[in-house]
Amino acid sequence: MKDALIHLPDGYSIRLMLERDYAEVAAICAAVYPTETPYTRDELAAHHRVFPEGQFIVMHDASGAVAGTHFTLILRMLDFHLDDSWDVLTAHGTFTDHDPLGHTLYGADLMVHPAHQHHGIGRALTVAIRGLVSEKGLWRATGGSRMPGYHLVAGEITPDEYIAKVQRAELTDPVLTAHLHDGWHAVTAIEGYLPNDAESAGWAAVIQWINPACPPPEGFEIGRVPRRTKQ
Repeated sequence: MKDALIHLPDGYSIRLMLERDYAEVAAICAAVYPTETPYTRDELAAHHRVFPEGQFIVMHDASGAVAGTHFTLILRMLDFHLDDSWDVLTAHGTFTDHDPLGHTLYGADLMVHPAHQHHGIGRALTVAIRGLVSEKGLWRATGGSRMPGYHLVAGEITPDEYIAKVQRAELTDPVLTAHLHDGWHAVTAIEGYLPNDAESAGWAAVIQWINPACPPPEGFEIGRVPRRTKQ
């Protein structure tokens, strides 16, 4: 987490999640994802139990409040489909499908409390998980990015066209643009990742970061993972 400290604004610190954080994490989840059911105490305890080193917390030092979180687990992506939903990839939020023998760190949730957004906390948390990828010799980090600006143009362009326009900076998306600025690469659009995400019109972008020291061998690129549905 040393590299992540460089990106944190003054007055914030980063550490691993503790039991005392559960209530605040659930409150942040409710604030950031108002249409989704917040994590329960049992789910957060399961995250901590199966993969404690993959659950990151940023603290606001003056108040002692949790300002942001990044929760991860390791997956063997060939056990899944490229367009599987968040529920499938996280075993319905429990992370019990965490596979220590996998090669991909899956970023299940990156959340920053609205009162602490736009300070670089998300970038610091992203750097922290990339450090974990490097430490464990994994091939990559992947995740699903919301596209909350897509509903504004959904009747005019396809989701993949939207991603391409955001990548070319012809459009700005409140979430995907931030991920791209933080060094993620958008692979493709998938439908139904977060079914209740009306702002994204039910779509999301598969994003990834490749570990330059240990990239996937030929044939294991994430784009080769089969889809659940045919396009």
